[in-house]
Formats: sequence, structure tokens, C-alpha cells
Amino acid sequence: MSPSLHSTFDLEQDLGRYRLPLLSGGVLLLALAVVGAFFSPNDFFRSYLIGYVYCLGLALGSMAFLMIQYLTGGAWGVVARRAFEAATRTLPVVAVLFVPIGFGLHYLYDWSRPEIVRQSQTLSHRAGYMNPAFFLFRAAVYLIVWMVLAHFLNRWSAEQDDGRGRVSRRLARLSAGGLILYLFTVSFAAVDWTESLEPRWASTIWGFLFIAAEGLTAIAFTILVLTFLARHEPMSRLLKPDHFHDLGKILFGNLMLWAYFAFCQYLIVWSENIPDEISYYLPRTRTSWGWFGVALIVMQFLIPLLLLLSRPLKRNAYLLSGVALIILAMRYMDVIWIVVPGYYRQGFRIQWMNVVTPLGLVGIWLWAFLRELPKRPLLPVNAPELEEALAHESH
Repeated sequence: MSPSLHSTFDLEQDLGRYRLPLLSGGVLLLALAVVGAFFSPNDFFRSYLIGYVYCLGLALGSMAFLMIQYLTGGAWGVVARRAFEAATRTLPVVAVLFVPIGFGLHYLYDWSRPEIVRQSQTLSHRAGYMNPAFFLFRAAVYLIVWMVLAHFLNRWSAEQDDGRGRVSRRLARLSAGGLILYLFTVSFAAVDWTESLEPRWASTIWGFLFIAAEGLTAIAFTILVLTFLARHEPMSRLLKPDHFHDLGKILFGNLMLWAYFAFCQYLIVWSENIPDEISYYLPRTRTSWGWFGVALIVMQFLIPLLLLLSRPLKRNAYLLSGVALIILAMRYMDVIWIVVPGYYRQGFRIQWMNVVTPLGLVGIWLWAFLRELPKRPLLPVNAPELEEALAHESH
């Protein structure tokens, strides 16, 4: 291996100029949102949940791809591994950011309010599971499981960097079990944190829809990160159009997977036409929210789909990043479509806090990510598949 592969540009200095503005801007925007919370706590906590779900998807989707790469190999995962790892190391920050949601349960969830539970047979039936104490306990379990997985994925990766034994098999075994834990914990968390916003609504595919959405968010973000790193040494000499082509195909695959789950959910609900199930879609299709949903279909699915069919586009880092930016913006809009219409059921309405609060949380998350990214060499120098990844040619 060439010694130049061990070198890296001064990421700490290069990224340092972004960290303070992101942290300061994030804190300032959240402070502004907290002021708004005194006047409209319902809007604040819903806006906070939107931003939290978005940031969580960046971290957890990256962890899922990291584990998939350890199981399947592939050049795309080797060059993207450091971005994935840095995103997973933000999970302690994400865990702390969950605290305000615990204080806002009464504003978010009808099942947390005893006076409403007593008047609803459905909520009374579910009270043994959907109650504040058990909800917070489950949330703690989810966050601990995710942080433990991230800890060992990063710890053993560091051991591999130092050449301390053969850890590839350990990483693969951890990833096999970790993906199973990820599947179950994300599915249950998605039900707890978002599906239960509307207590009459239930979907057996909800967890899979969120898993696909997290993967879509994470791979789009990783493309942007690698496009940035491709302008600097040593990644400017190592990243090739073939690597971006692979990432573009993965982005395309996740886009199709998300669309498939979303369409299946809608098709099943529409064909069954059961009152409890259509209660979720009625305000999203029979009011002005329907135009919001059409915009999601066009901007998050149709336009990226058509663009990603182009091989030259997928091999051009900047053009591919443009598609990734569209998807990341529409992922935010998609979370709004999940959270807000259940509260404003009469028609489209977005408050200023729906924008300011998620931006504040994203600013803090990006600060944490940029703090973690330069802590490791940009390439896993002792990874057994590194040489093959650097000589990679896409077909």
C-alpha cells in the first residue's frame, strides 16, 4: 500500500471553521423556538419531533449501512466508512436531544393524557403499553441499544486501524446481530414516536417505511460528505467516478424501496377502506394537504427517479450531490407530512417553528458530526478490502 494512503489533509482545521457557526446557529434557533413554545407549546413540540426524527435518521441510517457493509463488502462502503462511523458517534448527542420530547408527551400524544384515555375505548385498551412511564423506558432501551452498537462498531474499527488482531470476523458477527436489533428497535421506536401521534391509526408496514426512509436520508447525506472530501487530499486522488456510481445506485435502490413501502401502505388502506385506518389518509388527501402529498411524490420520488436513471449523472459527484440535496430537503417535508396533518386536520398549515426548530436541531447534529469526522483517518488503512476498493471499477 502506498504511504500516501495513510496521509490526510488537516480536517480539523478545515472543518473547524464550520463547527462554531453551526453550533451557535443551532442553539440560537432553538432558543428562538423555546420562546415560541410559551405561546404555542403544541406547535413547538411537534416541530421538535420533526427535527429529532430527521436527525435520528441520519445517525441510524448510517449505522445500518455500516453494518451492511461489514456483512457484504463493497468498495462503496470502504470509502464511505468514516462518514458512516462519524454519524454513528453522534448518537450520544441524539440521546440527550430526546429529553425535551419526554417533557412534551402531553402536548404530542393523546394516550399520555388520562382525561382523554378515559373517554376512549381504544386508548384505554392500549394503556398498558402506551403510557408515559413505559414509553420513556422503551425509549431509553432503544437509545442504549443503538449507542452500544455504535460503540463496538467504532471501537473494533479503531482496533483494525491499529492492526491489533483480526477483527473483521467480529465486526461481521456484530453486524449480523446488530441489523436484527436495528430492525426491531427502529420499528418499535417508529410506532412509539410517530405512529402513536394518531391513536386510531395502525400500520404493520410503518417500521419498514421508516427503515427505508432512514437509509435514504443517510446515503444522500453521505454522498454530500464524500463530494466535499473529494476536493481534498488524499480523497481527491482516491475517490473515483466508480465509487459515486455505486453510491448513486444505492441511492436509487433506497428510493425505490421507500416508494414501494409507501405505496403498499396506501394501497392496502385504500382497498380495505376501514374507518380506523383511513383516518390517517383523510386529512392528507381530502384537504389542501393533498397537494403537499403530490409535491412529495413528484419531488421525492419521480424527479430523483428519472435523474438517477442516468449513468453519467451517477458518475458525476456534483450532479449526484444535487439529487441528494433534493432528497434531503424532501425528507424533511415528508416528516412534516407525517407529524403535522394529524394536528391541523382541516388543511395545510405550517408554522414558523416547523422550520426554525428542525433547522436548530440539524445545526447541532451537524456540529457533532463535524466534530467526530476528523478524529479518524479518512480511510480504514488496515481494512482487508481496501486495496480492492481503491482499484475499484464499476460495471
